Amino acid sequence: MIMPTCYRIRVEGHLDPTWSKWFGGLNISHEPNGETVLCGRIVDQAELFGVLAKVHNLNLVLISVTRAPIESKPQASEANSSL
Repeated sequence: MIMPTCYRIRVEGHLDPTWSKWFGGLNISHEPNGETVLCGRIVDQAELFGVLAKVHNLNLVLISVTRAPIESKPQASEANSSL
């Protein structure tokens, strides 16, 4: 089973939030230092490569790419066993 991963992609400059849909629904937020953070779930390396290709095609300066596993919600049986 493929587990989606949460990625934070930091680029130079501020992107318009309406670009979110073009970046596969990733959230777009602006940092005070003039950077933009694209953040959200990416299913696999192919999808990540597609997002990074869009960053490249827009001639954006890529600052960093970081990932963190998305914690899964406990199963109903696990939630009940803690009661």
